[in-house]
Amino acid sequence: MRTLFQIIQQEFQKENDLVLASIVASSGSTPRGAGSRMLVGKKGRVAGTIGGGSVEYRAELMALDILEKKESCEHEFRLNRKDVENIGMICGGDVTVFFQYLDHNDPIIIELAVTAETLYKERKDFWLICDLHATSGMSLYSASYGLTGNVDVPSSILSSLSARPCRHRSETCDLFTEQIGTSGTVYVFGGGHVSQKLVPILASVDFHCIVLDDRPEFTDPALFPDAAETILCDFNHLDQSISITDADYCCVMTRGHAYDTIVQAQLLATPACYIGVIGSLAKRAGVFHRLVEEYGIDERELDRIITPVGLNIKAETPAEIAISITGQMIQVRAERKAAMK
Repeated sequence: MRTLFQIIQQEFQKENDLVLASIVASSGSTPRGAGSRMLVGKKGRVAGTIGGGSVEYRAELMALDILEKKESCEHEFRLNRKDVENIGMICGGDVTVFFQYLDHNDPIIIELAVTAETLYKERKDFWLICDLHATSGMSLYSASYGLTGNVDVPSSILSSLSARPCRHRSETCDLFTEQIGTSGTVYVFGGGHVSQKLVPILASVDFHCIVLDDRPEFTDPALFPDAAETILCDFNHLDQSISITDADYCCVMTRGHAYDTIVQAQLLATPACYIGVIGSLAKRAGVFHRLVEEYGIDERELDRIITPVGLNIKAETPAEIAISITGQMIQVRAERKAAMK
């Protein structure tokens, strides 16, 4: 969604109106679920996707018509058996799409795009709220910034916002809410070859990365152009450099077992939601023994550590290992989001 807001700014500067097509409900086996979005301009799809195939094609045509009418609307698409066969898909079902007309002269939308970028940079938890009854009703909400935009949102809805996309219908309102920004950070301990492959891949799927090392040459920002920050730290005293929350992920890949062990001992004292450590099963046994015997770690706590880190895809090269780690973190992020109410 960050990219979509950035593109909205770029297109508005060119005086181009847009339509934001968002899936607000789906049933059956559909390619994309609620919260999927695409931007459509006068020449067709600009960015994003709502699943491709028949639904996306028909939605794009509707969006072009909406650009002419300058009115938002909602439409339900039904994929029947013939539709599915014609586009070579195995997916079928119903998809409800809300088409929101975005006028390039609308100061509210411009303000929201600017505010969204600020919230993304500051790593805030925040939500996009769309009024499904209004032509251009849209707001952002964060605990720190409050409500920005032109939608009057009842306090009962603000207090019940969750990680899941949700439609709130009543006699007085019809709102769609979705968390589009999260405070979670990925802390990568060690700036070696795997880290240099890992950070750009994580960044490409919207993970906010900070790299830490105790060697100046491995905290050079030029090595990690996609990282939010690089920190020269003392691995023995991580609390002097960072404060880890329950929304944060940790990847441990320092230059040696000794430092990996020191870092793990400290991470187990934090509420980090993910602790992944590079290495073999043989290394795991030795490190776990040290954590228990030398650092007094409860054996039950060791279950929080994922090592060898990454999905088991027979990865060997630094790039392959980075892909396996990213896949695992995407999985953990999705599971956490599904579990949040």
